[in-house]
Amino acid sequence: MPEGTVVLIYISPARGEPTVGVDQVHVIPGKGIQGDRYFSEQGKDGEGYRPDRQLTLIESEAIDAIRQEDSIPIFPADTRRNIITRGIRLNDLVGCDFFIGKIRVHGIRLCEPCNYLASRTHPQIITSMADRGGLRAEILSDGTISINDIITIAD
Repeated sequence: MPEGTVVLIYISPARGEPTVGVDQVHVIPGKGIQGDRYFSEQGKDGEGYRPDRQLTLIESEAIDAIRQEDSIPIFPADTRRNIITRGIRLNDLVGCDFFIGKIRVHGIRLCEPCNYLASRTHPQIITSMADRGGLRAEILSDGTISINDIITIAD
């Protein structure tokens, strides 16, 4: 069974604010990450509840490849993803339940780069990060996610 590890965790307290590295986060189903800009987004911007905004992940290997292959000076905090992983292919988790430590989550869809990210980083990030921009996931259980937590696919 493939396993990965949480290597870094980021939140952004408000839209447009820089991401902040933390050692752990408390997550709540139906709401997201406490302290993050998307926590309990229900009803904001007229969009209603969006489970795909609860948690975002990206592979550290993808960030390294983008820097090396395309010479884009991007670092984990620049990606604006919550969880930076190592050792597991996140694209394979679309449609799957998996655990981050003891927290059960569900992979909803790929987290492709957007124009907002390109405006904050580098214009080429849209093509460079395509199909390796990470995963959007829904939180299914309450608890804490910490650096060094193991990521495993649920049975």
